[in-house]
Amino acid sequence: MSVIPRVSSALLVLALLGGSRSGEAQFEPGPVFGGARPASWIYDADAPGDQFGVFHFRRVIELAAPPERFVVHVSADNRYRLFVNGRQVSSGPQRSDLMHWRYETLDLAPHLRAGRNVLAALVWNWGAHRPVAQFSRRTAFLLQGDTEREALASTGPGWKVLRNAGYEPVPVVAIGGYYAAPPGESVDGARHPWGWEQVDFVDDAWHAAAASEGWSGERAQVRGTAITGEARLWQLVPRSIPPMEETLVRLASIRRAEGLRPGDAFLKGQGDLAVAARSRATILIDQSHLTNAYAVLETSGGAGSTVTLTYAEALKDARGDKGNRNEIEGKTITGVKDVFRPGGGERRRFQTLWFRTYRYVQLDVETADDALRIHDLHGIFTAYPFQERARFESDLPWIEDMWAINWRAARLCAGETYFDTPYYEQLQYVGDTRIQALISLYVSGDDRLVRQAISHFDASRIPEGITASRYPSDMGQYIPTFSLLWVAMVHDYWLHRDDPSYVRGFLPGIRGVLSWYEGHIDQTGLLGPMPWWSFVDWAREWPVGVPPGAKDGHSAMITLQLAYALQRAAELEDAFGVKSEGARYRALAGTLGAAVRARAWDANRALFLDSPEAKLYSQQTNTMAVLVDAVPPSEQRALMERVLADRTLVQATYYYGFYVLEAMRKVGLGDRYLEQLAPWRTMLAMGLTTTAESPEPTRSDSHAWSAHPNYGLFATVLGIRPASPGFRSVRIAPSLGPLRRAVGRMPHPLGEIEVRLERSGERGLRGEVTLPAGLAGVLEWNGRTLQLRSGRQDVGL
Repeated sequence: MSVIPRVSSALLVLALLGGSRSGEAQFEPGPVFGGARPASWIYDADAPGDQFGVFHFRRVIELAAPPERFVVHVSADNRYRLFVNGRQVSSGPQRSDLMHWRYETLDLAPHLRAGRNVLAALVWNWGAHRPVAQFSRRTAFLLQGDTEREALASTGPGWKVLRNAGYEPVPVVAIGGYYAAPPGESVDGARHPWGWEQVDFVDDAWHAAAASEGWSGERAQVRGTAITGEARLWQLVPRSIPPMEETLVRLASIRRAEGLRPGDAFLKGQGDLAVAARSRATILIDQSHLTNAYAVLETSGGAGSTVTLTYAEALKDARGDKGNRNEIEGKTITGVKDVFRPGGGERRRFQTLWFRTYRYVQLDVETADDALRIHDLHGIFTAYPFQERARFESDLPWIEDMWAINWRAARLCAGETYFDTPYYEQLQYVGDTRIQALISLYVSGDDRLVRQAISHFDASRIPEGITASRYPSDMGQYIPTFSLLWVAMVHDYWLHRDDPSYVRGFLPGIRGVLSWYEGHIDQTGLLGPMPWWSFVDWAREWPVGVPPGAKDGHSAMITLQLAYALQRAAELEDAFGVKSEGARYRALAGTLGAAVRARAWDANRALFLDSPEAKLYSQQTNTMAVLVDAVPPSEQRALMERVLADRTLVQATYYYGFYVLEAMRKVGLGDRYLEQLAPWRTMLAMGLTTTAESPEPTRSDSHAWSAHPNYGLFATVLGIRPASPGFRSVRIAPSLGPLRRAVGRMPHPLGEIEVRLERSGERGLRGEVTLPAGLAGVLEWNGRTLQLRSGRQDVGL
């Protein structure tokens, strides 16, 4: 709860009229949350607020008895980890922007006791090295008591701070592609305040944390509650997603070593790795699969030694090729690095501030005059806590292996936002996220990250109307074609979730996107020259992924993408908005399709050109022509057969293969779905344990936009799709292809849908279908239809 500050009308008028600083203001902000006085954002006054720094904050509170309730609200800029009496209780904040700065609400009562208690926070700012996704105002920490009783813990007087002089950033350079994630870390154990979070730590040498007070003070400000409407501070909004999973994960095996002959007991936490004084050693460790994890290293001794960890998705040969990911001969490692200097001392535990993505980790040790013992090296796996509720079984064994790498990619590419790649960027792009959202809904059923992403992209829109290509992102980037996919993403959510008020709220944004595009249609009926980056797919024939005609005008591909968005927006307007606008969108989509047909159709090849002025044909453009009905329904199947057969066409990569597969299903070629997954079998044969960004050579080994078969196995092979908006009814239209048997279970808002099917003779189908209470639908097979009801039922067609 937030309360408007109490202030006299005279002071309010003065403030609104822009009175002088001396006359404006001598009123205090009113209570926030449960009635407490607003806490101050605190910081280290001796440290620049925009530079790299790691800070420790502490506050001792005395309690007469253990409380039954002790609720606080916590946030920081950039990041924090909060400890109570030495135990970590929270980390965050959930990533967003300054106008939607997230806070966590915690009940600390279970961790408090009678007498002396210590609240301690590790806070860091990456400064100039911060990831592109990280917004920042300045280094600061906030802990706000909920009521006046808990306000004794609020940040302000009584809090102390120490800047950790042992931390430095390790910039990431020359790793084989665009990098936008956090830097590595260098930690000097000799300068670290070991035990700083514990109750008995002596902090006499620490100084008081700074907090500006008064009218200009930096107090907790819930979004939209400033009495003068100012938004100069972090605009606080509550956390909307659960905490990230953090689970211990052990490294699997040592693949090679130089300088010593190590055992693997230290990887299991069951023994020491001893490195002699004045020596060097290199150990290559294989996790066996890609993962995201905070690296944890525990050492004793080793004063003057240096331990370097290098993380990579794969090793590379002398030509820079990755090849089979399981093979290490003749290959070396390059990548993100962390550097630890143990500094002597016993049982010192280092943990990285941020997670690393790796399959391979190289441990390089150089000792001085003091031998080093490494007791343990492991990871703490982290990701959004998706649960794998879906299950798919069949009589083709390779599908199970493909499912595993797809789901692992989906997990690793989901944290506090969706990620395009957890290793290189950790940015949430619309094109990737639309596919990731469908995987989330079908495999997990958890829609909270989906909702956040849709809202993020809406918040990213610029006055002209289009969304940013990625968000949160402190560096603006605009891919207008992704704005069209955001429209499709809202439509997807509308089909799969019965949440009309939420969907209705995005109509203004959708109209803004489409209006921007309408302004770029020229006299030919096609889109004219397009600004920004009109990325569609990483096709090798398209420079930087942009199809012909995007820059100079008359791109058939992008014109068809606009029609695709218009058709979906028309359905949303019909449901929630202005029906006449829906009719106009539908008519405009038809006009665009007709213009593409008139100007870009090559009758000799019976294919659409990418642009009337460019003699290039692609799977992508012809797929979109099918999806938007730019070609008559009677011709669509034959067109898609040509799209699949003609290898001279620009080929869709893994990403745009999603749309090719959707078009196949639309025209009745769903039985060929599994044969189109040969590239995924190739990924398995190459030792990939997640889905790659693009065909070899690929920058990233983990891109969830390539994990879409885990959606398609349900939506096309088993044929489970919404039959009405909100998934209020279901249509099951299987395309089993070569399968004789297929079993699937997937989450639905009302429960679970379970389908068990097997072929009966040449054209028959039998099995059972179970629908949750309140859900009905139809089963379709070879032109026949069977009504389905809630509960378990035997089926046969």
